[in-house]
Amino acid sequence: MLYAIMSEDVADSLERRMAARPDHLARIETLRDEGRLVLAGPHPAVDTENPGEAGFSGSLIVAEFDSLEAAQHWADADPYIIAGVYAKVIVKPFKKVMP
Repeated sequence: MLYAIMSEDVADSLERRMAARPDHLARIETLRDEGRLVLAGPHPAVDTENPGEAGFSGSLIVAEFDSLEAAQHWADADPYIIAGVYAKVIVKPFKKVMP
């Protein structure tokens, strides 16, 4: 089943986010390589694709996991959590309708 992992950054997270980014992306690339990733990306803190120093306000990952528990376990081990980037993470079942 698909699960949405919705994360909110702490204030002024850009420096911590950039430091942990390679490890964060490596885990997402593994999901992609396994054919389990639907989409992933950050939410710019301002209305532009490249927010510069404004940074990001959070992230969204939609991927396939065996269960809600497995998705939550995967989310809890995210390098952004370990680095203190995320203030809050919500994991919910997701039903893809389109496209």
